[in-house]
Amino acid sequence: MGRNTKFMVNFFHVRGALSLLFFFVLSTVVRAQSQGREDEIVANLAGGRVIIHVANERIIFAAIDQPMETKSVPPRVVDLDSTHIGVLFGASEWQMPADPKPVRLDRNFTRVAAADPRYQGAYAGQAEPDLEAIGISFLEKLRPLVSQLHHKLDFSPDDPLFEVIVIGYAPNNYGPEVWDVEYRIEQEQVAMRGEYWQTRILRPRFAQLYPPEGKHSPRTLVEVRYPEDAKGAPLAGLIQANDPRIARLRSSEPRFVKVLDEIEKGQAQKASPGDATDFFQAVLPLIAGDSRFFLGTIEQQRGFDWIVPPDEPVEKSTVDDKNRPPEAPTLRKRPNQ
Repeated sequence: MGRNTKFMVNFFHVRGALSLLFFFVLSTVVRAQSQGREDEIVANLAGGRVIIHVANERIIFAAIDQPMETKSVPPRVVDLDSTHIGVLFGASEWQMPADPKPVRLDRNFTRVAAADPRYQGAYAGQAEPDLEAIGISFLEKLRPLVSQLHHKLDFSPDDPLFEVIVIGYAPNNYGPEVWDVEYRIEQEQVAMRGEYWQTRILRPRFAQLYPPEGKHSPRTLVEVRYPEDAKGAPLAGLIQANDPRIARLRSSEPRFVKVLDEIEKGQAQKASPGDATDFFQAVLPLIAGDSRFFLGTIEQQRGFDWIVPPDEPVEKSTVDDKNRPPEAPTLRKRPNQ
């Protein structure tokens, strides 16, 4: 049983009704408008997919960069705390016309206390306090940026502007977990003449992707895409269909046979952590093609480790740093690795 059963979803998650057209409008129309207004802001979007395998005593996570336009930024990783990382999609970078240095939501992350009176009861029944604190922190970073969007954006209210996939281990020996935190916006026209709109960021929505609901529910790969129609078949689907690339790996490496069998049987959590990691390292170049990707692992006792690190360094969060022991887990790449 998960930390919150009301917002659990099945093991394979793809957001519904997400339009690529909306994101094109958000990044390009706002960009064009900024050429005529000094106070306009540009949202640079991160698109792609994240794949997570919760194996035996290890979480393997990978993200593939699939740019949505020429100004797209890659999916980025933020160190949320000693046991969680976040993969950022959507409007994770913002450019002010008067400032050459963009505002990046993966930088200078500081967790806001969930006990803030402004948010007490706001997420009742959705997420635990530690997750609420993460959600609030990004909300506070987004609020002043989104408020500067004054152009009408034609999109569904269900389309998230920004999304964080939270991966790690819950406190009190709860075990591995994966959460999807989505941020939507709403707009209101405030001027009778001209196109001037007030844009407001809404409180995040939390959905638990892992563990699945029910003790006997199948446990397989978790995959999230941004946007929904990002190209490429899901890895779990390729495995089930015995795609030629998967078949070659299966026949070339006996260790991978058991990993693939466990995934297909819905018992991915029983897979050997070392073999599952090696399988991801072998399969990612095959499904990513020429796209950039990163690959890492999380263990409850050892913490984070990079197998294929991202192109950019990952900054650790500032939450509880003053009380954090030197040996505490961190996403920073270890020397001589």
